[in-house]
Amino acid sequence: MASIKPITMILKYNIKYSLLLILFTLFVFNVYPIDIKDLTCEMQKTPLAMDKANPRFGWKLTSNVQGDKQTAYQIILTSNGVKVWDSGKVKSDQSQLVVYKGKPLEKGKRYLWTVKVWDAKGKMSESKNTFFETAPDFNNTKTQWIGAITQANSNLPIGRRDLHSPSFKKLEYKELYDKINPLALHSIILRKSFNTSKTVDKAIVHASGLGHYNLSLNGKKVSKDIFTPVWSDYDKTVYYNTYQIDTLLNKGENVIGITLGNGFYNAVGNRYRKLWVSFGPPTLFLEMHVYYTDGTSEIITSDESWKYALSPITFNDIFGGEDYDARLEQKGWDKPSFNDKSWKSVVIQEAPKGILRAQQITSVRSIKEYGAVSMSKIDTSYVLNMGQNLSGYPEIKVTGKKGQTVKITVGELLNEETGKVSQKQSGGPHIYSYTLKGDGVEEWHPEFTYYGFQYIQIDGANVLSSDGSDKPLIVDIKSHFIYNSTNENGHFESSNEIFNKAHQLIKNAVRSNMQSVFTDCPHREKLGWLEETHLNGPGLLYNWDLTQFFPKVMQDIADGQQADGLVPNIVPEYVEFGKGLEVFRDSPEWGGAAVIVPWMYYQFYGDNALIGEYYYVMKQYVDYLTSRSTDHIVSHGLGDWYDYGEHRAGFSMNSPVEVSATAHYYYVTHLLAKAAKMFNKSNDEKKYTVLAQDIRKAFNEKFLDKNTMQYGSGSQFCNAVALFMGIVEPQNKVAVLQNLKADIQQRGNRLTTGDVGNRYLFQALALNDENELMYLMNNHTDAPGYGFQIQFGVTTLTEQWDPRKGASWNHFMMGQIDEWFFQSLAGIVPSTPGFKEFTIQPQPVGDLTWVKANHETLYGKIAVSWKVENDIFYLSVDVPVNTRATIILPGGKDTKRIVGSGQHVLECKLNKK
Repeated sequence: MASIKPITMILKYNIKYSLLLILFTLFVFNVYPIDIKDLTCEMQKTPLAMDKANPRFGWKLTSNVQGDKQTAYQIILTSNGVKVWDSGKVKSDQSQLVVYKGKPLEKGKRYLWTVKVWDAKGKMSESKNTFFETAPDFNNTKTQWIGAITQANSNLPIGRRDLHSPSFKKLEYKELYDKINPLALHSIILRKSFNTSKTVDKAIVHASGLGHYNLSLNGKKVSKDIFTPVWSDYDKTVYYNTYQIDTLLNKGENVIGITLGNGFYNAVGNRYRKLWVSFGPPTLFLEMHVYYTDGTSEIITSDESWKYALSPITFNDIFGGEDYDARLEQKGWDKPSFNDKSWKSVVIQEAPKGILRAQQITSVRSIKEYGAVSMSKIDTSYVLNMGQNLSGYPEIKVTGKKGQTVKITVGELLNEETGKVSQKQSGGPHIYSYTLKGDGVEEWHPEFTYYGFQYIQIDGANVLSSDGSDKPLIVDIKSHFIYNSTNENGHFESSNEIFNKAHQLIKNAVRSNMQSVFTDCPHREKLGWLEETHLNGPGLLYNWDLTQFFPKVMQDIADGQQADGLVPNIVPEYVEFGKGLEVFRDSPEWGGAAVIVPWMYYQFYGDNALIGEYYYVMKQYVDYLTSRSTDHIVSHGLGDWYDYGEHRAGFSMNSPVEVSATAHYYYVTHLLAKAAKMFNKSNDEKKYTVLAQDIRKAFNEKFLDKNTMQYGSGSQFCNAVALFMGIVEPQNKVAVLQNLKADIQQRGNRLTTGDVGNRYLFQALALNDENELMYLMNNHTDAPGYGFQIQFGVTTLTEQWDPRKGASWNHFMMGQIDEWFFQSLAGIVPSTPGFKEFTIQPQPVGDLTWVKANHETLYGKIAVSWKVENDIFYLSVDVPVNTRATIILPGGKDTKRIVGSGQHVLECKLNKK
């Protein structure tokens, strides 16, 4: 019989154990104070070309102590062992955007810095050293732009051309193309040999190859970045990239290798061509700084000493595809000991007109790879389903004889009659071809173009197994998903599969269109239509780190703004719209991004720098709209583009354009008045506050039917935009909201809004406690709705609610529901700009039983997890150190809690519906 310990012994044991546990916990907390991580300069880790005179520093904190926070900090900055700046101990909880206040920083110099932090109990922690390097001064550089041919000898049609496919049916375009010197369109390879006889301490290279370049050192690529540098209006801004490359250097001979392609810098193709734009032939700017351990240094620059040859890439065009002839490869051309006597000397080229700027935004990379999920043979062609619609390019491994050619066609659709790849909706022909060198297994993928596709068609080769013919054999094939490599910082999932899959459709469409700019689609246009940046802005900001992306968008906007203040719908503006198409250049819902984007950036990051830096852009744009107004009413633009109904998708049909245009005129004027107040511009504050009030009054007088309390046509858009933008008078709000709800309900809880109106409809409901209606409106499998697209089997969000009606199958413009997922269902909302203080107020609507979401802020990760069981609502919230959250539970009394950092678990009983 087993012995039983007396109760007293068990209690003594438990008490002793508990005391030991408490003592151990106290010991741990005292030994390990607050921890400092993720140090940033201008919200970047170790930037190599920081271009701000007074950079801002930031750091994240972690602690095991509930409610811990920073009470003071001290930043110390040094260079070459000499102290440059010591902030001293500053009593403050500020841990982001801390401004440098030392003496002017030198150009092209590395600075080390560290930070000390004191926690809530006054205990000090110190970070590890980190660094940043300031951008060089290129104002007096001897570095030259080099290439194969000058602009004068290229005969390129310099400038922008009509958007809609310069047709060779027009003799003008055919003659223009035929006059071009072929060398001006050809990819070239460039090399430079140099020697290092001493021990290298550090080496930094700054490079800009236009349109795009690939850089290697001694045969090794310096980065995984592709499609560098990012696109811009090259007449205004030219970006360069910076890499640290000392680990790739040899003692003795070293070789820099460059491959140049056309990109949007020289998009003049003769296959599919949505547009023509050329700023000149491919060109290179490169400056390498090598620092030796003995304190000396040298600079290698692009100059007349470089040599070039034609690349094996015989055709490359951003719209038309790419051809590669492996027989033209020169083995070891980018390595030491290569004989380049047959190569030609470069020519010095005219520099692009744009200002040379350091690229701060992350570059595009190949992020994911997909293999085929099925394959069919149709006639002599092979058609492979890669399972995921994406932006990217195919990669093949192939064997065969020298001179044999494989043709590759990609697309997001199949021809219903033939089963082969169709580019009817996405723009074609966009094709790739690879000519074999006949040397074992050969691997290849395009370098300077990409497309949106799910299917790959192979012609001229067998795939995976031979049919006994003499054709080449493709032994492996995959698709590369390429998109901007900025970090993802959000996650959402729930008990509702429609919402989960809709979230993934949206994210895959965003990925596909998050390149150098936010594009509309990854195939037909690849252009930076601006409305997506703000109408989908919160969803983008919840899901991705856009600390560097949105500033790039604003630089594009500033570069594109016209002298009269107009902000084009598309930036960079690579296109010219002909007569009768001006509406596609000038629409307030698009141009308004110039004012709205900086405010969204401020809300998510607490950084008002964009508002300050681009205040003049915002002001000029509002003044432009004023110049286009009559009695404070603006009547031009696209309106609620792609609104839903029996009509063909496109121009707004449900709602008057002037309602949309004037609403946006009011909204941007209102935001400008707030910006003026923020920066103490008292005259502007008065002027634009009064103007906003006048616009609001004129809007209500012209568009509100006081008998019915309907705005404009009484459409969902008209009422929703007035509610969201705060145009509705307080006494009329209930009636207008009721009209909006009634319209939705009489349509079977279905929407009629479009690209512009979706966000305003969704948020007008959510912000007015109509989340149950939002749930009903989106929790179904009919069109219009996300569920229909999911049921239809698409893997990216499509341009139209019903994919069968045509247009792109890879558009994120209708993805505005992501904002609702994070802001309402998970309830994550900044209380103060930047999430230093935030609110958690989840909405358990419909038949949802659980939601999990997180968002990485500048201060750390906010995580929310809730579930409903037996009418009890269980909530878990993770609050980052040095922040504070207001948690509001659904329903009942006493549901509000204000908490500090750590994990908080709460519950409450739900009121039965």
